[in-house]
Amino acid sequence: MSDLATYLPRSLQEGMDWLIGRTSRKDKKTPPLSEEPRPYLDPQYSKAKVIDLDIREIVRLPTGFEYNEWIGSTTLSFFNNINILYSVLVNDYCNNESCPSMSAPNNVQYTWQDEKGKKAKCTAPQYIEYAMSYAERQFKDENVFPTKYGQVFPADFQSIIQRINRYFFHLLAHIYHSHFLHLLQFELHCHLNSIFCHYVHFLQEFDMLDPKDTYVLEDLIEVLQLNNKESQPSEPLGETSDSDKERGNINSIDSKAGATPEQ
Repeated sequence: MSDLATYLPRSLQEGMDWLIGRTSRKDKKTPPLSEEPRPYLDPQYSKAKVIDLDIREIVRLPTGFEYNEWIGSTTLSFFNNINILYSVLVNDYCNNESCPSMSAPNNVQYTWQDEKGKKAKCTAPQYIEYAMSYAERQFKDENVFPTKYGQVFPADFQSIIQRINRYFFHLLAHIYHSHFLHLLQFELHCHLNSIFCHYVHFLQEFDMLDPKDTYVLEDLIEVLQLNNKESQPSEPLGETSDSDKERGNINSIDSKAGATPEQ
């Protein structure tokens, strides 16, 4: 090897020396990455809730209630509750400096994609502002969320609802990942857990999201024992029940469902 090295350019000699030196050293194990802290899985925190009842019963489609009307009004209710909870964090705890990306457990970072399919990296507050503004526009659009008697829901209503709920799940995942300890300081973690339990039951009951959308909090879902689905969904998306047909397909959301707060 030494004879061959004399005929090699200096740059190649140095490259060969580096390669030989690297392979001759004993293999060193790469130190494992530190495990991502997940305080929300601690039993003393995960068991904290503000309600103690079978939430699955209150998310099921009530008898005589139109399907789209129910999932729409329930989604609006989650918008209000999640918005109130996030308002505690915005500015002081969730800002462009503290949250430069929309991060979630398992090293997930959500990238915003607009209605034209264009993707853009943004901070967590920006992402959340885009998401909640999108949801609010849909809630206020009479062509999407009709409030007058006899108006019908659009053909793509269920895909709109799924998109809104996907954003809501992203927001909850970010809160658990980056701000759980902040809510713990205010003793609001029990409210967060209650909203999450209610929300997951709703998603499961109506097959609202795919497992790929919820896997980032799968460990929390397991800890909270929310994976035990005892019944079939109230009704698959896209189908109409006999009761709806008997009612003449009157698809409207009662305006009393609640006003949408300003962002």
